[in-house]
Formats: sequence, C-alpha cells, structure tokens
Amino acid sequence: MNPQYPSQLFEKAVSEFASLPGIGHKTALRLVLFLLRQDSDKVKRFVDTIGTMKNDIKYCRVCHNISDTETCPICSDARRDKTTICVVENVQDVMAIENTQQYRGLYHVLGGVISPMDGVGPGDIEIDSLVSRVEEGGVSEVILALSSTMEGDTTNFYIYRKLAGTDVKLTVIARGISVGDELEYTDEVTLGRSILNRTPFEDRRG
Repeated sequence: MNPQYPSQLFEKAVSEFASLPGIGHKTALRLVLFLLRQDSDKVKRFVDTIGTMKNDIKYCRVCHNISDTETCPICSDARRDKTTICVVENVQDVMAIENTQQYRGLYHVLGGVISPMDGVGPGDIEIDSLVSRVEEGGVSEVILALSSTMEGDTTNFYIYRKLAGTDVKLTVIARGISVGDELEYTDEVTLGRSILNRTPFEDRRG
C-alpha cells in the first residue's frame, strides 16, 4: 500500500477515478473524499446509476447514437428532415451539433475515423451501414461533419469514394473550425455557422 493512503480500499477507489479521462490524481482524491462523506443511500444511487447505464444503454439501430430504446429519439422524431444525414465521429459530436439548434436532419455516428497508425480501418467503423442507408433511398444530402484532422479528411475522402455512384449530394462543413480542432470543443456559434455554410465536397478537394 502506498504510505500516503491510510486504506487500501481508499487507494483503489482513487486509482479508479484517476483512470477516467480528464481526471487527475488531486481531482480523483477530492471526488473519493466527497463520496466517503455522503450517506450510504446516496452513494448506492450513484453506483447503481452507473451500472444501469452500462448494462442497459443501447445504440440506435439506425444511426448508432446512444439511446434508451432500439431507435433513438432523433431518428424517431417525425419532425426531423429525413432526407439529410449528418455524418459525425462520435456521440459527443451529435450533442455539440444539437446544441447549436441549427440542424434538423438525421445523424450517422461512425464510432471513430480511419487511422492506420492506430489500427483503425474502414471496416472498424460504421461506413458500410451509412452506404446502406443511402442506397435504401430517400436521402438527398450527406453532410460530412468530421474533425478537420488528417484522419478526418481521410475518412471524408473514403466516404466520398464509397458514395460516388449514388445521386446523393455530398457536402462538408465550412472551415470556420480550425484545422486540427474537434467538434465537441468548438463553440456553438462557430459550429452552427459551419453547418449552415457547408459546401460541396468536390470544392474542398482542390
């Protein structure tokens, strides 16, 4: 046991919190001390909520967003524009775009981007299911809203090639977002304008 900890149980709890992204050792220590001071029922609710989320949360069978049901609320909403699909890397990007209140279409969550250096190929993310959605018909535009990184651009081009034989209009969000930026960290005004000012993908390749 580390000498600075009076309890192995306490040390293990701090280590688990510190393993979370964005949580350093000092923050983990404060969180564990806070929980230790709470009554048992409150801590049990906290633990049960995390366990229930992990066991019961689903991924939408249409767009792969997280959901409590087989089809997420966005895909089930009759008021959404079902002719437009916005392609994003992850669930956080869906949340970021929804917060702009500038987009009323549907989404497609890839679950990552093509990154050979990290061993992630086209078959490891949800590109084939995107192509299937387009081929089923009813989609007139696919918006590529991936982060402006080399991996994001590579994934954009791969999708462009896969959809080249369809009649769908392929657009990409405007570069109001700096190269290398990720959508979830972009302010809502900039992100909203980038979606509204999207351009045809072909115009961006030159």
